[in-house]
Amino acid sequence: MKSLPDAVKKLIETKVYANVATLMPDGSPQVTQTWVDHEGDLVLINTFEGSQKYRNVIRNPKVALDIVDPTNPYNVALVRGRVVEITKNGAEEHIDKMAKKYIGTEKYEMRRPGMKRVLLKIEADRASAPFEDNSRWKEWNKNKQ
Repeated sequence: MKSLPDAVKKLIETKVYANVATLMPDGSPQVTQTWVDHEGDLVLINTFEGSQKYRNVIRNPKVALDIVDPTNPYNVALVRGRVVEITKNGAEEHIDKMAKKYIGTEKYEMRRPGMKRVLLKIEADRASAPFEDNSRWKEWNKNKQ
């Protein structure tokens, strides 16, 4: 497993959104903006059974994400990898944690009867740090000064 750069973890720990790309049955991409978290080197996405991204990763676990700082569009992290685990364990508690982070409530208030939350645990095959932490950016920026 490739470790997530600390700069990617730091970005994920802020109130940023991830655009998650999965593959439809015909191979076309499907992108969803979502809340994002990490557990060590695994990227976490909380969704529900039956969502399009859930159905897609059941069939094909390959995913790509971009994680963009809303205050600086050049501060973006890119992750390509695969879903290595789909679990209900801890998913309900996790969505409450995400609700606190993103909307400031103690509980996720959009629960619907019968909806089962799941955590998608993503292992990075490739992860690039936010652009401004990237060696190419630093070299370019040094030459501009």
